[in-house]
Amino acid sequence: MIEGRPAQLRPQSRPQGGLPPHDVGAEEAVIAALLLDEDAYPRVLPILEVSDFFREQNGWCYEAAIALADRGDAVTLPTLAHELERQGRLDAAGGEAYLVEIAGKYFTAVGVEAHARIVARDALYRRLIEVAGRIAQTAYQGGPDAARVLAEAEQLLLGVRSSERAGEFKSLRQLLEQFLEDPGEAPGSLEQSVRSGFMDLDTVLGGFKRGDLVVLAARTGVGKTALLLNFARNAAIGQRAAVAFFSLEMSGDQLAMRLLSAEADVPATRLRLGQHRDDEERRIMHAIGVLSESALYIDDSAVLTVPEIRAKCRRLQADRGLDLVVVDYLQLVHGAGRADTRANEVSGITRSLKELARELHVPVIAAAQLSRAVESRTPHIPMLSDLRESGSIEQDSDVVMFIYREDVYKTAEQWQDEHPDRPGGQHPSGLAQIIIAKHRNGPTDTVTVRFRDRTASFQDLVLREPSPDFD
Repeated sequence: MIEGRPAQLRPQSRPQGGLPPHDVGAEEAVIAALLLDEDAYPRVLPILEVSDFFREQNGWCYEAAIALADRGDAVTLPTLAHELERQGRLDAAGGEAYLVEIAGKYFTAVGVEAHARIVARDALYRRLIEVAGRIAQTAYQGGPDAARVLAEAEQLLLGVRSSERAGEFKSLRQLLEQFLEDPGEAPGSLEQSVRSGFMDLDTVLGGFKRGDLVVLAARTGVGKTALLLNFARNAAIGQRAAVAFFSLEMSGDQLAMRLLSAEADVPATRLRLGQHRDDEERRIMHAIGVLSESALYIDDSAVLTVPEIRAKCRRLQADRGLDLVVVDYLQLVHGAGRADTRANEVSGITRSLKELARELHVPVIAAAQLSRAVESRTPHIPMLSDLRESGSIEQDSDVVMFIYREDVYKTAEQWQDEHPDRPGGQHPSGLAQIIIAKHRNGPTDTVTVRFRDRTASFQDLVLREPSPDFD
């Protein structure tokens, strides 16, 4: 009998003599089950990795069993001993006598999945202990950049979570039963999706789904930031959602002024110069009260990496909750490491944002710039091929939307010249199209909304007509 091995399987063990969490008995029970029952291997494989074993020779035995199963060979005592011998590890593992001993001690494969989960759980605890030590070392080293140290610590913890094994299969019946048991999403509910606040858009998309990456793309000056602010405002006020807005291009003061302008229906220039009238003053004070009650949080750091965005979102989620993340805009975000090309860096960023959406169970909306190709053709309607710098933006996104405003490209005179068959026809001033070019889980479509230039905001066409502009 090898020293330190328990006489019988314990459902739980505590560290002895300063050793980290482990249960050698559970490890041996798993190896014995592999030798005794050919059905044990597929039940254990989704739960355990070789590195999860505390006792190295048990890990060798498991690795040898995996090699046998991958080749289609039966996992028996003789074949496992032969594989260990072939790998040069049989003697170090305790020889064939060790395999005979554990097969005799644990003479059944019953409970193998429970034993595997004990081994995996203790391995997780050991990884946490290791990461805690590395975090402590980083904190001792310190330095002037505390935010960097905190981001590194959170990244280390995230690595532990990411290393957890995938979940087990769910039968279609289970999934359908969950559907039947779910009473559906009540109006205003945040359980499944966050509403955009635009009726036609929400009809097509069903709101922004949790775990989805949504990309909103347009050329400069068409209104990406304005529409993102509308989405954030509508979620924060209309659904009382907690929203994180990362602005890498505009300051928080500028965004607050834009939100106030749209909410109060007062041009931002008049707000900045303090030239609003008495009736506008009342609207401004009411708008400040409404906006101040919202859970909309703005980060206007000029330089951000995805790990920093993830760290800040995790803190906000822990402190105040989180329902929606907005990033303005994608091409200004820096990758976590070095990339040989900018396209590869953008690919890494989009994959990381998608992972962030899945991990935090929130929709992530990221603005993106379109290439100049859209300017060189007529009409200037954006296409998926116009996404700048990386095809992975399209690949990783669940939804891709474009903003198209014909009045940006054509004056009233030009429009009339191109439409002589419409004498007296109305120039599409103040109208914008939101083109849903990709929708992974639903239809594509085009939604028309109103753009109000004086407050740089978007509105539903049918909710209300804009009030007359004031001179």
